[in-house]
Amino acid sequence: METRDASGSEDCPFCRIVDRQTDTEILLSDDELLCFRDTKPGATHHYLVVPRTHIDNCKRLQGDDVSLVERMVEMGWSVLKKNRVSDLEDVRMGFHMPPFSSVPHLHLHALAPASEMSSASLLRYGPQTHWFITVDKVLSQLKTRGRVK
Repeated sequence: METRDASGSEDCPFCRIVDRQTDTEILLSDDELLCFRDTKPGATHHYLVVPRTHIDNCKRLQGDDVSLVERMVEMGWSVLKKNRVSDLEDVRMGFHMPPFSSVPHLHLHALAPASEMSSASLLRYGPQTHWFITVDKVLSQLKTRGRVK
């Protein structure tokens, strides 16, 4: 497997999923990405979209990764629709900010319904926390600064 960062290895649980070394159910996949359920869901629907290429976290993204992030978002929407999420306005998508990433492999969280998340989930996936950054903010920063601040 290709890696862009030093920690991509058999020690990375998401690299093991990408390499089909686990029994994790893959919900969607293509040549670049795959999607599976979060093992500790923060909402009724909680999916992770990961690139097959190991990238440590969102702070490693650069301006030329905008299209990768946009494809991750597209797959997030696809899995939500496939699983019949009824209110597509009540969705939260984003990334954990280092050092608060539980797995050091870039992964987009797609959660719904956001309005029904518990207070504990809001601490982990809330748009106003230091732990989580929405995908819109990531894309904005990549387009304007060429990196995530």
